[in-house]
Amino acid sequence: MNRRQFVHAAAGAVAFARIPKLTAATAKRFDLIVKGGRVIDPSRKFDAIADVAIAQGRIAAVEANIAGDAAETIDAKGKLVVPGLIDIHTHAARVKDGPAMCLADGVTGLIDAGSQGADHISDTIAIAKSAPQICRVLINIGRAGILAEGDTMDINRADVGAARAAIAANREMIAGIKARLSRDVAGPNDYEVLRRAQEVASAFKIPVMIHMGQTVSPLSKLFPLLKSGDIVTHMFAPPPNSIIDDSGHILPEVLAGRRRGVRFDLGNGRTGHLRWDIAEQVLKAGFLPDTFSTDWTPEARTAQVIDFPNVMSKFLMLGMPMDQVIACATVNAARDFPVFRNHGTLKIGAPADIAVLELREGSFEFVDNYENKRMGRERLFPYATVLGGKRVAGRPSAAAAF
Repeated sequence: MNRRQFVHAAAGAVAFARIPKLTAATAKRFDLIVKGGRVIDPSRKFDAIADVAIAQGRIAAVEANIAGDAAETIDAKGKLVVPGLIDIHTHAARVKDGPAMCLADGVTGLIDAGSQGADHISDTIAIAKSAPQICRVLINIGRAGILAEGDTMDINRADVGAARAAIAANREMIAGIKARLSRDVAGPNDYEVLRRAQEVASAFKIPVMIHMGQTVSPLSKLFPLLKSGDIVTHMFAPPPNSIIDDSGHILPEVLAGRRRGVRFDLGNGRTGHLRWDIAEQVLKAGFLPDTFSTDWTPEARTAQVIDFPNVMSKFLMLGMPMDQVIACATVNAARDFPVFRNHGTLKIGAPADIAVLELREGSFEFVDNYENKRMGRERLFPYATVLGGKRVAGRPSAAAAF
């Protein structure tokens, strides 16, 4: 055990020691019990009807029929109780209330993925700092961020010095770098944009997230620049330059990337990122996503994305098992960024971040980014959110959200 592991283990032991034990004398010391739901915790391969007890902001027990009272109880009978959702690709820090809107949907941790570059990174950082849940940002390698279309068409705007200075001044809040490589953003500069993003990342040992799909350069040229821990978002984007070839086989460079630790993310969004036939072919090839993310914007709440549970439901429709769907939104996502360590799980002693979801059966329409519609028999809906052991307000009405 190295020093970091020892310190981490010791901290966990201290947190665990502070949690009241399950005895008749101490049961009333629980702050909250989520009772009677189907608890799914992929981090422990746990799937059973159980109660979740919380004390001092941490998970105190997960077992059937926990006795005793608590200051508050959530009746989760007939619901799913899962770790708080972690959305690694949003643009929630573009708007003041963005993180709170996501929290109401069960998202207890999120990343703003490159809304701003070095010129205005302080804007997103200010919102991230005020977020109720853990919120970090990826700095866009393009100085002007996503609001300037074609920003890195001028390669001088992929400014290594400016990005490094911004990260150095805000190291606690900047978790990585975003490189948008689409032809309408970087054009023929895509390879150099990615190379410069890696030059910045290497100085801080942080990941790069690339926006793939519709690039000028083929992925066979771009992917060798990716290192372990980097993230490919929009993995189900259609040709040109999809992760599958015309025969439905995963590209060799993509497979090699996964073997060396590159991560693959959904990045639902609304334009050019998800098409049903590509998703089906990729899943059929056995190349499952590591993570789901929404590419959330306020506008997306009314079309295609709606909320994170709706995005997850699309992959129930496509045939992924429930435990894998939950894993892609919780424990798998927690592994992408150190700030989420010990999150995405319901293990004893973990921070008590919980999403209670309602799984409804019926006939539900799902739409990809190309207006193709599919019908599914199940859909997840946000029901309740617990953050740091406390229940938070539900999703605001449509009138209050905008």
